[in-house]
Parts: sequence; structure tokens; C-alpha cells
Amino acid sequence: MIAAVMDIASILAFSVALLVVAATPGPGVAAVVARALGVGFAGALPLVAGLILGDLVWLAAAAFGLSALAASFGTAFMVVKWLGAAYLLWLAVKLWRAPAVAGEGVAAEAQPRSPLRGFLAGLAVTLGNPKAMVLYLALLPALIDLRHVNALGFAELAGAAALVLAAVMGAYAAAADRARRWLVSP
Repeated sequence: MIAAVMDIASILAFSVALLVVAATPGPGVAAVVARALGVGFAGALPLVAGLILGDLVWLAAAAFGLSALAASFGTAFMVVKWLGAAYLLWLAVKLWRAPAVAGEGVAAEAQPRSPLRGFLAGLAVTLGNPKAMVLYLALLPALIDLRHVNALGFAELAGAAALVLAAVMGAYAAAADRARRWLVSP
């Protein structure tokens, strides 16, 4: 039997910090709720999978020493963040000014996107999310001594992250799906 590399207290501290960050509304939560409201719980699952993979990418970046690289490119990350915000604002204005289409209503069924598009959207949302960057590149090194994390320790952290994120985002998707069904019922 292989002994666990990470102690339970470290994994628990990481899991609680991730739970708080993931449960706090942000771009990921908004995307999951919007997708579940539009196409239901099952339609939101590929998005959730993409969000989880994005978090695992940030975890790998922190665990394998890329946080120092990210810190040196802090200005570039800030520019990308503001460009992303400007793009979202442009999309909001474009949507606000778009004419209403006859026949649309609460009961109208949203067209489901392909699972791959949902997955890639989730991945993009997490990779561009400043909350995820801060958690993994700044807070994680304060919680766990990353110099001593080997492959098994990384797998334990990744498993904990996947479980926490699946539970939190799954709960948001389920709640939004329930609200969706309530809104369209007679």
C-alpha cells in the first residue's frame, strides 16, 4: 500500500478554501446557472467538466512552479483580464440593443450547444477567471508547501479539487434546473 503524501489537514484546508472560492458567485457560477436555465442540468454538465479542467490546469501551474512565471507576467494577465471584461461588456450592449424575436418567451426551449462547445466554454471561463488565478497562484502556496508535492500529492489535490468543484457547480446547476422547470410549468 502506498502511503498518502499529503496530510489530511493540508488537503482539508485546501478543500475548504476552494469550496469558499467556488461557491462565491463569479463567472463560473454565472455560466453554469445560465446554461442550466437554458438547456437543463444535463446540458450544463460539459460546461462543469470544462470548469473543473480549467481549475486543474491552474492547480498544475501552481504545483509545478509556474506561479513565479505568472507573477512575472502580472501586467500581461491584467491586460488580458481587462480585455475579457471589455469583450463581455460589448456582448452585453450588443444583446441589449438586439431586437426581440417573435415567439420567444420563458417557455421557449433554448437550443442546446454541442457538448464540446460547452466544455471549451467552461475551460475558457476558468482559465480567464481572476478568482481561480488568485486561489491557485497566490493562496495555494500559502496553504501547502508546494516544494514537497510529488505526483501522488498532486493527484490527491487534483482529486479533492475535482470533488469540491463537481459538488458546488453541480448544486448550482441542479438549483438552476429546478428553477427552470418551475418557471416553465403552468
